[in-house]
Amino acid sequence: GWPRSGGIRGRAAMDLFGDLRRMNKRQLYYQVLNFAMIVSSALMIWKGLIVVTGSESPIVVVLSGSMEPAFHRGDLLFLTNFHDDPIRAGEIVVFKVEGRDIPIVHRVIKVHEKGNGNIKFLTKGDNNEVDDRGLYKEGQNWLEKKDVVGRARGFLPYVGMVTIIMNDYPKFKYALLAVMGAYVLLKRES
Repeated sequence: GWPRSGGIRGRAAMDLFGDLRRMNKRQLYYQVLNFAMIVSSALMIWKGLIVVTGSESPIVVVLSGSMEPAFHRGDLLFLTNFHDDPIRAGEIVVFKVEGRDIPIVHRVIKVHEKGNGNIKFLTKGDNNEVDDRGLYKEGQNWLEKKDVVGRARGFLPYVGMVTIIMNDYPKFKYALLAVMGAYVLLKRES
């Protein structure tokens, strides 16, 4: 009876592989869903922060040394942007200028309030020699409230260095994303 038992053994092995394949597929789907859940949770938290803080970018990383010694490159800033709060000289704001993608973190040095309640103001980096008029769009001498993304309310030193490294070395970014993706997909539930 060699051939017969061999056939049975072969069939049992095939069934086992089929079960394993089905189980691995199920586990893979589970891990993919797990990953999607993590991503969507992060997005929900981000959107929640936008609603709570009133700022389109509630958390930003300081990318230059223009605000040293107050903030260093890589510091993580927490922003709020409540429109009722008046902008005051000495306050640190994050603003966006037409033609520049990246917001700038600088201090308000002068505020002009008009009779109708309109406010215009001038900014400067603590570590810079001159005010920011050279950074504003051509012909613009003052910022308005609509240019403000947020005001600095707190910070964590150097936590944003990972972001800077990922910006400076794109290969590192892809390697890190690949490792994180692989970890989430291959991680076994304990």
